Amino acid sequence: MATDIAAGPPPPDPGSGATTARDDGARVPPLRRIWSNYVFVKVRKAFVVVFVVANVTFFLGRAMPGDPVDVMAGRLTQGGMSMDEARAVAINSLAYDPDAPLWSQWWEFISGLATLDMGNTINRPGQTVAEAIGAYLPWTLFSIGVGTLVAIVLGLALGMVMAYWRNRVLDHVLSVVASVLGAVPNYLIAMLLVTGGGMYLGWFDPIDLRGTLSPGVQPGLTAEFVGDALYHAALPIITYVLAIIGTWMLVMKASTTEVLGEDYVTVARARGLRDRRIAFSYVGRNAVLPLVAQIAISFGTLVGGAIFVEQVLVYKGVGGLLLDAVNYRDYPLLQGLLVIITTCVVLANLVADLLYSRLDPRIRT
Repeated sequence: MATDIAAGPPPPDPGSGATTARDDGARVPPLRRIWSNYVFVKVRKAFVVVFVVANVTFFLGRAMPGDPVDVMAGRLTQGGMSMDEARAVAINSLAYDPDAPLWSQWWEFISGLATLDMGNTINRPGQTVAEAIGAYLPWTLFSIGVGTLVAIVLGLALGMVMAYWRNRVLDHVLSVVASVLGAVPNYLIAMLLVTGGGMYLGWFDPIDLRGTLSPGVQPGLTAEFVGDALYHAALPIITYVLAIIGTWMLVMKASTTEVLGEDYVTVARARGLRDRRIAFSYVGRNAVLPLVAQIAISFGTLVGGAIFVEQVLVYKGVGGLLLDAVNYRDYPLLQGLLVIITTCVVLANLVADLLYSRLDPRIRT
């Protein structure tokens, strides 16, 4: 009997279907392992989402009443030109063929998107969609990036303060402020900044802050360029900070309050560790961990929300470009902008998933 026990259990019967984990893993084909890999699954889903949104964007743009020729002809007729003459001028002026089949336009768009070629703009003859977007997108990303980063840092810090001082006067005051800021739309905050701070209080000149750069300032890595860019982006940055800091304050307060009740925090205090070390090494790190995905997503979603803010503040980003594309039915430009905005959101979600999977490997299974 001792010999039988030492020998271990009998090998599995080949016909019974029982295999060891090692044998089962070795029998999985390499392509199947790659296909089911966590990173590959997330990347594959991201491509599918972008492809679906690109197709929806193509058909929705053409579902709007009127095409580029009709829109331009309608504007020309307001000057006394007949409709036939206006359409002839519009067809000759625009890089658009109104008689082209829909399937031909779709194939041109999809095949170009596969090679990262979004085509040429309709209302800007000779300019590609990439060139038009490239002239405006960096300013939007700059203002959104700085504003979001400042809002997140301040929101997380104030949220921890609210959690440590919960049910006190400071907590109540900050909670009210955060709730109000979180309920006000960003474009309304921009309007209040212009009318209140600029016109009534006279803290700044709204007209002087319009645009992205002052006349005569050349782009480059110089103090003059950086300072002037920050000066003109001040109102958009402040708007984004005020629009999202309240949400981060409340979210961080809830997360920190939950962590403060964990056993390891109590044990750390019983060991006599300093409050500062407990706050940063134990509470802060674990409270921020569930918010990593939201932090990454917030950068992507704000790109689409910049449209109204940039219109109110007359800041030359992709917001005004998108509005022009809609008004003039510039299909390639509209498609390119919406695909880029969608890609920003999808990439933000992808980065959040991959980063969170590194922080917590359990979600890979």
